[in-house]
Amino acid sequence: MSSSRGSLASRINANEEEINELIVKLQALLPERNHGHLRRVPKDEILKEVCKYIRKLNKEVENMSERISELLGSVDHIGLLYEDVINNLLQY
Repeated sequence: MSSSRGSLASRINANEEEINELIVKLQALLPERNHGHLRRVPKDEILKEVCKYIRKLNKEVENMSERISELLGSVDHIGLLYEDVINNLLQY
């Protein structure tokens, strides 16, 4: 029985170690945290910052997608204008 407790404890420690490594990797992805400041930050704060950063990136992607759609719409509109001009010129 004590060996199963030891085994459970070693699995828990391994899981905690893996979580700690993942937290460090996430922290390195944050632009605010990636400036060499190595102060100890609570895990929950890092996870909150990661979630906030992901939401910010998603919003930027949405804004860029909208802008690209607008630009492509403008290009299509200009293309149609050129097509009309060319057709008019060909009629003469």
